Amino acid sequence: MKRDYIAIVETLKNEITFGHYQVNQQLPTESELINRFHSTRYAVRKALTELQNEHLIYKIQGSGMFIQDWNKKWQVNPKSKTIGLICTHIADYIFPKIISQIDTVIDPKGYSLLIANTHNYPKTERSNLIKMLDLQVAGLIVEPSESAKPCQNADIYQRIAKSKIPLLFINAEYPEFNFPAITNSDRESEEELINYLLHKGHKNILGIFQTDDLQGVERMKGFIQAYQNNDANLANSNLIMYSSHDSFSIISKKIDDYLNSSQPPTAIACYNDELALLVTDKLKKKNIRIPQDVSIVGFDNFDSAAYLNPSLTTMNYQRTSVGEEAGKGILALIDGKKFTSVVHHPQLKLRDSVISLNK
Repeated sequence: MKRDYIAIVETLKNEITFGHYQVNQQLPTESELINRFHSTRYAVRKALTELQNEHLIYKIQGSGMFIQDWNKKWQVNPKSKTIGLICTHIADYIFPKIISQIDTVIDPKGYSLLIANTHNYPKTERSNLIKMLDLQVAGLIVEPSESAKPCQNADIYQRIAKSKIPLLFINAEYPEFNFPAITNSDRESEEELINYLLHKGHKNILGIFQTDDLQGVERMKGFIQAYQNNDANLANSNLIMYSSHDSFSIISKKIDDYLNSSQPPTAIACYNDELALLVTDKLKKKNIRIPQDVSIVGFDNFDSAAYLNPSLTTMNYQRTSVGEEAGKGILALIDGKKFTSVVHHPQLKLRDSVISLNK
């Protein structure tokens, strides 16, 4: 069990760094904190001393404790040889290759990577940003968390911009800020993928998209655009929208509803290859043949996509290029040079998971 003062420190630090208090606002009195935390005066005073030592609060004799301008120390550090990388899911099939390529680029220049994982939670993104900025990293590469929603950490990104700390977004960006980004043409690429299915005679297509990230929202828009451009009846299509925090069991139940309907889908377009793999496994367990009964497409072209049975038709996400460009981009920004945003255009990889319905 944590000592009383540590729990107080962690709670107040979290409230301060998440903007619960404004700069120069007075903290509750010692007596109020004792009552709030059901603690001793000794524990409260020890906690306040620790927060002072971390430059989060300051004392005015006879008046109490006040909130320090705690992020004022976030400045460009030309001596730093550490670059911070914050991504949503380190262990997924996308990031290991990106990380490897970034490291390949920055290592010869004497830089190392400090890597953090958010699991697509903005609060975790905030904590990681604060830790890295406190360490005065030379620059930051960030994959935004829940990028389809308004940025919950705008105050920190505003401070980064004001302090001119080098920052580069990858895979998505917060449109509120003018940082350069390396992204994909998600909408156009998904539209191309659905065009392919429509031209193969598939009209009843089920699209499954993760919609708390911009990538998923843009891919869903591409799905709809393909129907519109082909003068196809959107009423024949169906969409499942899910959050990155939803379990596959939730998605699976929704898929069952469509599979058991009077007009089941002849094709399923998945947000990414990871989801396509789960959907493929589900269908096989239900003795639904791929592609004879249902065609499947993904997005990303992860390493094993070509070796699945059947091999997966997908869009090729250029992980190696993204990692290399991210490494070169952040080094350019650290050197005070301009780096222009890059948009990749994934290419269609035709394999065996789609069958033609045209006669």
